[in-house]
Amino acid sequence: MTPLVWLLLMSVALGAGALALFLWSLRSGQYEDLEGAAQRILFDD
Repeated sequence: MTPLVWLLLMSVALGAGALALFLWSLRSGQYEDLEGAAQRILFDD
């Protein structure tokens, strides 16, 4: 039973870490300009 508890705790920790990284990327502005790159590739400067 002990290995099952460890695996459960590790999966919860990994999920919380992934959620924390996702929330950090939202707050740092990674998803603000979704169409900018798509528009920039069409125009030749």
